[in-house]
Amino acid sequence: VRLVESGGGLVQAGGSLRLSCGASSGFPFDRYAIGWFRQAPGKEREGVSCISSDNSSSYYADSMKGRFTIFRDTAENTVYLEMNSLNPEDTAVYYCAAKLWIISVQAMCDAPNAMDFWGKGTLVTVSS
Repeated sequence: VRLVESGGGLVQAGGSLRLSCGASSGFPFDRYAIGWFRQAPGKEREGVSCISSDNSSSYYADSMKGRFTIFRDTAENTVYLEMNSLNPEDTAVYYCAAKLWIISVQAMCDAPNAMDFWGKGTLVTVSS
């Protein structure tokens, strides 16, 4: 199984980016909760946003609320992370991850070490 992120890049503060997370062919993407995590240099990996397999619930870390939006395109087997009002503190490698069984989307985002599958990440750099 391979998760693939795309959409990272260099953006000025206040700008926007849309990250995409897709899966290799045959992966039952719609059965998995998907989460976005990030890791900045010298920091631990942290949960950004997570969405349930049926899209009924989503969770955002406090600093992302109102700025980031997670959504799933079932037909495209892709989960997106729309990021607005970016600031330099958002600079990090962003990873998507999949987990089959979750207690809640918040619990998923709070436990990055418990994911079933990971992508390799995409770098987001926000300049001041």
